[in-house]
Amino acid sequence: MDLHVELIASEGRRNGIERALRDAVRDGRLAPGARLPATRRLAEELGVSRGTVKAAYDQLVAEGYLTARQGSGTQVAALPAVETEVPGVASRARAPRFDLRPGSPDVGTFPAAAWLRALRRAIATAPSLAYDYGDPRGRIELRTALSGYLGRARGVVAPPERIVITSGYVQGLALLTRVLDGGEIAMEDPGLAFHREVVRRGGGRVVPVRVDEQGACAGELGDARAVVLTPAHQYPTGVTLHPSRRRAVTDWARARGGLIVEDDYDGEFRYDRQPVGALQGMAPGQVVYLGTASKTLGPALRLGWMVLPPRLVDAVADAKLHSDHHTETLGQLALAELIDSHAYDRHVRACRLRYRRRRDQLLHRLGTRRAVRGIAAGLHALVEVADEKEALARAEAAGVAVGRLGDHWHTPDGGEGRTQGLVVGYGTPRERVYPQALEALGQALDGLGH
Repeated sequence: MDLHVELIASEGRRNGIERALRDAVRDGRLAPGARLPATRRLAEELGVSRGTVKAAYDQLVAEGYLTARQGSGTQVAALPAVETEVPGVASRARAPRFDLRPGSPDVGTFPAAAWLRALRRAIATAPSLAYDYGDPRGRIELRTALSGYLGRARGVVAPPERIVITSGYVQGLALLTRVLDGGEIAMEDPGLAFHREVVRRGGGRVVPVRVDEQGACAGELGDARAVVLTPAHQYPTGVTLHPSRRRAVTDWARARGGLIVEDDYDGEFRYDRQPVGALQGMAPGQVVYLGTASKTLGPALRLGWMVLPPRLVDAVADAKLHSDHHTETLGQLALAELIDSHAYDRHVRACRLRYRRRRDQLLHRLGTRRAVRGIAAGLHALVEVADEKEALARAEAAGVAVGRLGDHWHTPDGGEGRTQGLVVGYGTPRERVYPQALEALGQALDGLGH
């Protein structure tokens, strides 16, 4: 098969081949599934060594532009199409060379074999009624499994009858907003803008609560009806809610009849000490605990859970019923089996070791030149810079996609005197390409003011 590759002498042979093929895939000139010539054939046509072509192919496989299978040759990978991007919604449609944006785990580690075994066992033992409409709170098998897991792994008081299974954190937050029927809901500043929009669209009025080096400032909650917190690993600064702040916010909830919404999005991933227990364990009657399988297994499963104070269970279950009736059943049964067999624990432990290695690599490359915060846990770190717009532009020029702290303030860019930084995720890149991604980002930031 013929392939037109135009090399620029100044780039070097391998870099030139990589650039030409990468551009052809991005531009659509090489369609998904298209087969590439054998390395020997392309090397002959370009007048280079076979090893040079093979090295270029291997690099593009590592970056996700190509796929290579024994006996099937090398093909163009299926990249997300730009036209599928939804206006106003953060998207990964424009595939960068290196993706260090926060928010996603390494989905390549999904335990496919263990999930398939769990699904087979679940289907083999499921009663026929499992395939009918079900309890809006979710399958009792999963609620029971989660009750045990959350109690021992996160310190959550979680009787099965107080758990509602959702299609992820966003649905849980939307259901709560609907049940609260408006009013002031305090949300961390900085925090995820998309979550603020979920609350607004549900009728809530968002008010900011400042975050400092000890976490959310509980003394600023005032007359809010509820507060949404990420106490184990604040997003995006990465700080852990200080014990005194934990006591202050639970005291506020008891005194004012307020509600604490705990987003425990990556609580399993803590590296330098034992995981911090969930805030819910301190005040089960005042805290709604929200967790998901999105960071531990993958967002595609759309499986989340709410642990509710007794007074909210019926109202949330009714809202869930009139939202989508119930979350799909087979995934619930498979996850219950995965937890009961302890395959879920084994997977989480393996991921924890992998992400710790990546965190350590990030510190080694970036932490010697500038402050890096939020490193004790999670899948992202905050890298402080003097001018985040310039830093972001340099990163983009190097083909590296990262997040920007300025996008997370309630007031655009946060105002004068506030920390500037890049939010760097280390969950997404493939294992082989991650060191290269860090090096590209490090080179882009070298020489930039701190």
